[in-house]
Amino acid sequence: MSGLLAFFIVLAIPAIYAIFVFNQLVSLKHNVGKAWSNIDILLKQRHDELPKLVETCKQYMQFEQETLEKVMRARSQVASARETQNIAALGEAENALRVGLGNLFAVAEAYPELKSNETFLHLQGRITGLENAIADRREFYNDSVNVNNVRVEQFPDTLVARLFGFRQFPLLRFAAAEKRDVDLGQLFAR
Repeated sequence: MSGLLAFFIVLAIPAIYAIFVFNQLVSLKHNVGKAWSNIDILLKQRHDELPKLVETCKQYMQFEQETLEKVMRARSQVASARETQNIAALGEAENALRVGLGNLFAVAEAYPELKSNETFLHLQGRITGLENAIADRREFYNDSVNVNNVRVEQFPDTLVARLFGFRQFPLLRFAAAEKRDVDLGQLFAR
């Protein structure tokens, strides 16, 4: 009788451990999804604000159409990457959009009437706030992805992960150009 009990205990311990690991992997997967949703909401809000900013700028910056078009083109690339959840493309598109917005705000310095426009100031502040929030959420997303990816690779968790199809998620990486110092002289040389 005690031999049979020991046999069931030997079988039950790995099963209980596998259930424990499975539940943790499910939790980590959902944390990554939640982190992505947080970024997605902010990207959507910024996506909705950018046309208002560009329209406001068009009224004053009639000779800066190229700058405005670059912002709208980058906005479109971010939206496309966001909808397909293509993290690599999103990182590149985000970089292009940030450069475009930096150029737009730098060029706006040459238009005093635009700089004093209340709508422009409001939108500039709103978009800058969204940019900061996106940077914070991106850090949270990458932390969640890192925790998930480590657990999926660790032994013996990797056995449960492979058995039930848990996967690694890509990090949202900064583009190399975004890490460089900003050349303010170039931005104001326009």
